[in-house]
Amino acid sequence: MKVELQSRKGLRTILSVVVDKKSIEEKIKEKLVELQTQVNLKGFRPGKVPPELIKKQFGKAVYGEVIDAILKETSSKAIAEKKIKIAGQPKIDLKTFGEGKDLNYELQIDALPDIKLQSLDKFKVIEYKVQIEKKIVEKKLDEIASQHKNFIDKKNSEKADTGNQVIFDYEISVDGKKIENGEGKGIQLELGKDLFIKGFDAQLVGVKKNDIKNVKVKLPENFPQKSLANKNANFVCKILNVKIGEKSKLDDEFAKKFGAKDLQDLKSLIEKQIVNQYQQALEAITKKQILDQLEKNHTIDLPKNLVDHELNIMTQNIKEEDKKKHRQQNEKLAKSRIKLGLILNEYGEKNNLTVSEAEVQNEINKQVRGMQGQEKFILEYYKKNPMALQSIKGSLYEEKIINSIKLKTKLIKKEITDKEAESLIKNFNNLENPQKSKANTKKISKK
Repeated sequence: MKVELQSRKGLRTILSVVVDKKSIEEKIKEKLVELQTQVNLKGFRPGKVPPELIKKQFGKAVYGEVIDAILKETSSKAIAEKKIKIAGQPKIDLKTFGEGKDLNYELQIDALPDIKLQSLDKFKVIEYKVQIEKKIVEKKLDEIASQHKNFIDKKNSEKADTGNQVIFDYEISVDGKKIENGEGKGIQLELGKDLFIKGFDAQLVGVKKNDIKNVKVKLPENFPQKSLANKNANFVCKILNVKIGEKSKLDDEFAKKFGAKDLQDLKSLIEKQIVNQYQQALEAITKKQILDQLEKNHTIDLPKNLVDHELNIMTQNIKEEDKKKHRQQNEKLAKSRIKLGLILNEYGEKNNLTVSEAEVQNEINKQVRGMQGQEKFILEYYKKNPMALQSIKGSLYEEKIINSIKLKTKLIKKEITDKEAESLIKNFNNLENPQKSKANTKKISKK
């Protein structure tokens, strides 16, 4: 194989590759010998068909397969020989080829740019720490108590009101006929929440224990028996009990129901949860400060094919008229993403940052712990979707890079109130999603 540099302009490199006909003929002979064990021809025992006869029968197909393999092998070797970091899939332009001829082709390569990382000494980054007012924790605690009421029996003669709990059995009929598997036992509904079937709750207001109540509703689209979806149905409900809800007493026993040691521990857990929610959003603001300074302090030639690919991904579900309308804005964002991706990747490589399989598994375990009852589904999903695993690995890698950069910058720690945090987050979201912000503003103004 002979490799020559044909031209180099910016990030585009064109190599000329020649593979001599002798090497090609040797590969063809090897392939014909391999096919001897696979080809069956009348008059010959398995494995005894002469290579010359195989070539006569399947010559063109064999040549095409061999050339494909040679192109893959030699193009990889040519790129490695010239030490080019490729950006995307190279293009092959065949010049001369055919049986008895040398293979001559051009390899068009878009290379990754050489990136000279700039010093981080002058970077200034604000790291926010939010302080939560006690009244916010108390309000959240009160909401939890309201959502977890203690229900006690009402008198048999007392009717159900909105907010009461009604316990009942039911049978469903459509067009006067009972439906298969259309029964329910011991159903509990808190009236007013409308969590069963739309409009069902309201018809149970006023029932008493031991009443028989006919509730007429339209079956939902996702009803298990597809043939009955969206049909009018009658639920014959036997009222087993009516209960009135009392807000739970806020004490240590109540706190233990949520895995806390006592009421004070539950308050601490609630405060920590609220703080974490704010911190996640505030960390995004800190990260944006780092990324903005990285982008501003580096000048890089960007591979056009990577920018175009990113632009296509960003706009694949957008109408053509909207693509044209926001073309410049989207192209700017695509270039920004590619530029920052290249800088972060270079930083990660230069500082030997990696993500281990154990770190990926730990992240999956976090998701499993946060979604009780869905453990098997989550584990199965990642087992069957290697791209999802790669996405987790990519996110962890970026997080590790950002945290490493943060340690080398001038970090300004700033304590803020929850109101200040809300204002910062709102302004940040409006800047990051201007179109969405305008849409929301229009909706509000109409009201």
